[in-house]
Parts: sequence; C-alpha cells; structure tokens
Amino acid sequence: MMKKYINIAFIYAIAAMVGGVFYREFTKFNGFTDVTALGKVHTHLFLLGMLVFLLVALFSGQMELEGAKGFRCFLFIYNVGVPLTAIMMVVRGITQVLQLELSKGLDASISGMAGIGHILTGIGIVLLLLALKRHAKQ
Repeated sequence: MMKKYINIAFIYAIAAMVGGVFYREFTKFNGFTDVTALGKVHTHLFLLGMLVFLLVALFSGQMELEGAKGFRCFLFIYNVGVPLTAIMMVVRGITQVLQLELSKGLDASISGMAGIGHILTGIGIVLLLLALKRHAKQ
C-alpha cells in the first residue's frame, strides 16, 4: 500500500509544480505584480498534498492503516477537499489577475466553494489523526 500513497504524493507534487509555473507565467504574461491567490496554490499542493501523503506512506509502512476506522473516509474526503481548495484558489487568482468585476453572488460562490474545500480538508486531517490514534492504541 505504501506505493499507492507515494503515487498520490507524486500526483500532488506534479500538480504543485504546474500550479507554480502557471502562477509565474500567467502573472508575467498579464503584467500583474500584486499579491494573488495563485501564489499560494503551489505551497498548498506541496504541503497538503505531497507532504501529507509521503507521511501517510511512511505510516502505512509501519502499521496497517487500511484497516483503521475512518481511514477510507479520510482518503475520500481529503482527496476531494485539497483539489477543490486548489481549484478555487486558481479561479480566485485568475479573477484577481484579470481584474474581473464579479457580481456579489459569483464572488460569494467562489469563496463558498473554497471554504467547503478547506472544511473538507480539515475534516480529512481530523479523520487521519483519529485513525492513527486508534491504530496506536492497538
């Protein structure tokens, strides 16, 4: 199972690098020099994606995480939350760089979806920690 989590970490690492290159090139192409949400996509994907799954891979090598209660829920919820967060950060960043005038509803929708992504990510982290804690008791 360790290989599975290393593969997931690898996918997040590639996505992080793509996010970093997109941020650099998109802002340069548009002559944008202010702070934008695009600048945080790279680090979010590296830390919340790659690093977390490298740690999961290490833990899975030492213990049977697959059988831990809540671990499968972690995998699903976390792997929905982190990409949703990153995608909405890209959407927000593009609107910032292009200086688009958004309606209040659209602006709130982008923020709301990003918030849902962050909430799912947080729930996933809690589920992972609970699974590790339960397994450590055994």
